Amino acid sequence: MTVYPIDRSLIFLSKATPGDDEFALWLAPRLEAAGYTVFADILTLEPGDRWRKEITNTLQKRAIKMLLCCRDATLASDGVQEEIGIASDLVKELNDRKFIIPLRLERFKKLFGIGELQYIDFVRGWAEGLGKLLETLQRQKVPCDASKIQINPNWEIYRRRGATPIRSEPERLTSNWLRVAEAPDVLRYFEPTGACDRFAMYGACSVSKHPAEPHLNGFFSFATSPEINGAFASIGKFAIGHEVSLTKFVEDGSKECAIRKQDASNLIHSMFRQAWNRMCRERDLLEYKYSKDAGFHVSKGHAKIGQKIPWGKQGDKRSSMLRNVAKGTVWQFGVTALPAFWPFAHFKLKSRVLFSPPYGEEAGDPFDDPKKQHRLRRTVCKGWRNKQWHGRMMAFLEMLSGDSSYIRLPLADGAYIRLDAAPILFTSPVSTILPDKFGDEQEEDDISTLGRPDPEEEP
Repeated sequence: MTVYPIDRSLIFLSKATPGDDEFALWLAPRLEAAGYTVFADILTLEPGDRWRKEITNTLQKRAIKMLLCCRDATLASDGVQEEIGIASDLVKELNDRKFIIPLRLERFKKLFGIGELQYIDFVRGWAEGLGKLLETLQRQKVPCDASKIQINPNWEIYRRRGATPIRSEPERLTSNWLRVAEAPDVLRYFEPTGACDRFAMYGACSVSKHPAEPHLNGFFSFATSPEINGAFASIGKFAIGHEVSLTKFVEDGSKECAIRKQDASNLIHSMFRQAWNRMCRERDLLEYKYSKDAGFHVSKGHAKIGQKIPWGKQGDKRSSMLRNVAKGTVWQFGVTALPAFWPFAHFKLKSRVLFSPPYGEEAGDPFDDPKKQHRLRRTVCKGWRNKQWHGRMMAFLEMLSGDSSYIRLPLADGAYIRLDAAPILFTSPVSTILPDKFGDEQEEDDISTLGRPDPEEEP
C-alpha cells in the first residue's frame, strides 16, 4: 500500500488552456465538496516569468495525485507533456504506480508512458465519470477531510468571468412546445354488456386503430359506440358506461370511473402520445426506440441526403437539412413528442438524431448499439448551433403540416387533436449579447463535424 507524505495534499489537475477550462471549472469544486483540495492553473496563476515554475513546483512537491485530462488536443500540449514527464518521475519517487489518473474526455490516441494506464471514462457523462473518480480516490486511500470542506470561491468567480453577459432588453424566444389548439370535449368509458374475456379486451385495446386504454372491466376511448362495436365485434358488445369532460378528467380524475387524478392524467398522456406515434407511423417516418420513448425520423421517402427542406412564412422562406453525411455515417433528424397539460395542454418536442451506416447512395439500417448512437450524437452534433437545431425542427414541422397551420392527430374516426404547427413563442425579460456568426439558413461548415461539403451545397 502506498504511504503518502504528509506534506502532499493536493490533487493536481493537468489540463490544456482554454480547451479544458469548462471541464476543470465543473470538476474542481465537486472534488472539493467531497473533501479534497484541488490545484488547477485556471485560477491563481497569471501568465508571466514564474508561471510555469510555480506549476512545476506544485506538481513536484505538493501533489498527491495527478488527474490528466485526456483528449488528443490536450495531450499534444507542450505544457501537458512536460507535466506528464514530471509525473512519470514521481511515480518512481513515491512508489505509486497509480499516481497518474487519466480522465477520458474524448477518444484519444495512446501516448507513450500513459498508454497502459486505466482511464476513468467521462465520455458517457461527466456525472457518471465523477462517481467513478471518487470511488477510485477512496479505493486508493487518497486522504480527504469531509468534515472541513472548503470550496474555493474563485472557481465560480472565474466561471462567471467567462460567462455570456446579459442586457436588460426583452427577447422573443421560440420554444419546443406545440399548443393543443383543439381536442375532444368528452372521453367515454365503455363496459361490456355481456360476458367478455378481459384479457382479450385488453389485447384488442393494444392493437386498436385508435387509442383505447383499458381500466378495470372496461376501457376508455374517444370513439362512438358504433365505432367501438364495429372494431371490437370479435370480443363482445360494449356500451358507454360513463361520459366525462376531458378537461375535468385530467384535472380531477373521475369518481364514477374509479380513477384518481394522477392516473387519469397519465392515461390521457398515453392516449395523446399514441395518437402522435400512430400519425408518424402512417407518414412512414423512421421509428427508433430510445431508452424511454420512441423517436420518429425523416427517411429517404421524405428527403434525400443533403436535400434542403424549405420552411418559414411566405416571403421569409428558409431551408434546413434533415438528412446528411458526417464522419462516414448518415444522420437523420427526428423528434420525440411528449404530451403535457400544465400550464396548458401542449406537446413538448425533443430533438433526436439517428445514425446509420451508408448503403450505396442511401442510409442502411440504424446502428443497433445505443452506446455507438450516443457517441456519434456527442461528436457529430456538438458543433451545431441553436439556429441549426431550430431550423431542423421548423423544417420537420413544416414537412408534417404541409400547407396547413395545424397537425392533426386522430383519436377516433370523428375525434382528433389539432396542434399548432408553429411552436409557441415566449418573451424573456432579458437578452444575451452573442455574436451572430451564422445566417438564419447557414449550416455548420466544420469538416470534422459534418463531413466535406460541396462548395455549391449546404454542408
